Amino acid sequence: MPPIGLSARFLGDSAISKRSTITDVAELAGVSIKTVSRALNGAPHVSADARARVQAAADELDYHPNIAAQSLIARRSFLIGLTYERPSPSYVVELQNGALSRLEDSRFRLVVLPFRDVANRQDELGRLLMRAGLDGVVLAPPACDQDALLAMLDRQKLPYARITPHREMDRGIVAAMDEVAAGQAIAAHLLELGHRHIGIIMGDPSHGASSARMEGYRRAFAEAGVSIDDGLVVTGDFTYEIGYEVAAELLNRTPRPTAILAQNDDMAVAAMAVVREAGLSVPVDVSIAGFDDSEVSRTVWPQLTTVRQPVSEMAWDATDRLIAALEADRKKGGGEEIAQTPTRMGAHGYKLCVRGSTAPPG
Repeated sequence: MPPIGLSARFLGDSAISKRSTITDVAELAGVSIKTVSRALNGAPHVSADARARVQAAADELDYHPNIAAQSLIARRSFLIGLTYERPSPSYVVELQNGALSRLEDSRFRLVVLPFRDVANRQDELGRLLMRAGLDGVVLAPPACDQDALLAMLDRQKLPYARITPHREMDRGIVAAMDEVAAGQAIAAHLLELGHRHIGIIMGDPSHGASSARMEGYRRAFAEAGVSIDDGLVVTGDFTYEIGYEVAAELLNRTPRPTAILAQNDDMAVAAMAVVREAGLSVPVDVSIAGFDDSEVSRTVWPQLTTVRQPVSEMAWDATDRLIAALEADRKKGGGEEIAQTPTRMGAHGYKLCVRGSTAPPG
C-alpha cells in the first residue's frame, strides 16, 4: 500500500523510474514552487504550517534538493573551507573529522585547502580562499595568527573561525585551549620525576603553539627552581623527519639529556627511535614526552606520555560557531528576529596523559 496522502500522480512505475522534483513537492504540499524553495532553504517569511507541509511532502517523496541549485537561489555556496599547514597526519585527520562531523547532517560541505609556508605567503592564501567561493573558512594554525591574512578576510567580508590562536583572542570566532598551561603541566611532570637535564625539541617557529608551549616549560622550570639548559634546546618543525635529526643531535650533547620534551607526538616518536638506535632504553635511559595525544602516541611501545589536545572537538566547535554566525547574519538580512547572538569564543580543556615513556632518571 502506498503512503497515505500520496496522490495518484505518484503511483505506479513512475514513482520508481523517475526522481522526484521540486514541482512534485509543490503539488503534494499544495503550495507554490517558490514557497517550496524558500521553505527548504530555511528562508524567512514562510509560515510554520507551509514549512511543515513542504517538509512532509519532501520526506514522503524522498526529495533531496540539489545543493548547486540551492546555491544559485540563495546566492550562497554552502561551502566551508578548512585551511592548515601542519603536516602531521594525525593532526590533519582530527581536524577534518571534527569539521566533517559537524557538517554531516547540514547542507554545508567542506572544502579542504592545505597550504604550505603560510607565514611568508599570506596574500597568496588569502586570494586562494577568496577564489574558492566559500561562505566561511576555518583557520587552523598557523593561518589563525597571520595579521595580513586576517586583515584581507576582514576587508573582503569573508567570515572565519580560528582554532587555537595565540593573540587577538577577540578577533573573529575562536576555539582555543590554554597551551601555556598544558606545556607547563607536562614539563612539571618530568621535573617531579627528578629530571634536571631535559632536552627540548621546539616546533616550527612560525606557529604560535611553539612559543606558547615553550612559555609553559619555562614556568614549570622556574617553579621547580631549575634552569633550562639552552644547549639542550633544538628546533624542529613538527615533522618526524626533522624531529629525528634534531633528536640525534640532542643525544650527542654533553651532558646527555635524561629526558626529552618534544612539542608534538611525531617528533617525540622520532626521538624514541633515535634512543633505541643508540642502544638505549625508553624510559630507563631517556624519558620522552610529546604533545597532542595523537593516534601514534597510543600505538608505539612504550606508549607515549603526552598532552591531549582536543583537536577534533575544537574543529567541530569552530565549524559550529561559524555556521551559527552565518545563519544569524542571513536571518538578520531577511528581517527575522535573532533570539541570541552566537557565542564567538569556545574554551577547551587539555589532559595530561602519563604513560610508559616517562620514569624517574636512571
